[in-house]
Parts: sequence; structure tokens; C-alpha cells
Amino acid sequence: MNRTIVLASNNAGKLKEFSELLDPLGFSLRTQGEFNVPEADEPHPTFIENALAKARHASRLTGLAALADDSGVCANALEGAPGVFSARFAGEPKSDARNNSKLIEELAPYADKSAYYYCVLVLVRHANDPQPVIAEGRWDGEIIADARGQGGFGYDPHFWLPPLQKTAAELSAQEKNRLSHRGQALRVLVEKLR
Repeated sequence: MNRTIVLASNNAGKLKEFSELLDPLGFSLRTQGEFNVPEADEPHPTFIENALAKARHASRLTGLAALADDSGVCANALEGAPGVFSARFAGEPKSDARNNSKLIEELAPYADKSAYYYCVLVLVRHANDPQPVIAEGRWDGEIIADARGQGGFGYDPHFWLPPLQKTAAELSAQEKNRLSHRGQALRVLVEKLR
């Protein structure tokens, strides 16, 4: 396998986070934008199908191995919503503030505010790889109505972590990377690649 992996994203934060763990293994991670790869459609109802579609798309257009992730927040009382629609829960254009407002409003009638962040990572060695490397992570918490903290993004200011008595937005970047769904999935992926 070529040691260059295309990240099926243009997110600089993800590139930095993933590179920190993959570089020591001898892999060079580059964003799909460096290869003029447009974003893939994400029409599927599950995280894994969307991540696999994004990885295959980037690999097909570059001829290289590709890594993709799909993640979101899932509220138990809402049968896992917003789930794969987390980034666009309140519609277009994407808005963290509107997404959070909608989630809080939809959870209001329920006593159960438990939720979890979920992430799946998919690495394909080539576009038709019949055995992609798959890693997942889950981070449990609760959704609170009042935003707390300045860090993170998305639902983090409303994602309460009872054992820590903090929201995800109140954690340092290092704490979040250690505890988060994405951090967990990335460590599983690294172990599989070793």
C-alpha cells in the first residue's frame, strides 16, 4: 500500500488530529482538496455507509488509499436523531446555533436527555477494497439547554459529561481528543494499522 492516504475531507482540524497519530506509523495524510476531489454525496441512513461512500469516492478519484469519517450526535429519546443529519439538522445553510436550538426544542418534552456522539472511520486501500478497515468510537453524555464553554464546535456547548461536570466545550483540546468519539475511533484505527 502506498504510504500516502487521502483524507476524504478538507477540514484542517481533522487533518492535524489524524496526522498526529498516523505520521509516526509512516503514513502521509493529505486532504482531498489537494487533489481537487469534490465532496462526496452522503445519501445514506447510517454513518458507516456514508463514511464508506466518502472513502471510496476519494480513492476512486486519486488512485490512493483514502480515509473518511462520519460522525454526529444521537439523542436516545429521539431514536438516534439527529444522527447522520447532525450537521444539517436545522436545514441549509449549516448552522451550529440553529442545530442546537432545534435539538433542545425537540428534546424538551422528554425526561431522557441522554445522548452520545458517534464516529466511524473507514480506510480503503483502493476504491474497490472488499475489506475496508473500520473503527468506531462512542462518547456518552446528556444534552443541556444552556450552552457552556468556548471550545469545540457543533453540539459541544450543550453536550454535558456528568462524570466531569463539564460540557465538551469546556474541555481542553487535549482532553477532548483523549475522550471524544473521534479520538477513540482514531486510536482503534491506529491499533488495526499497526
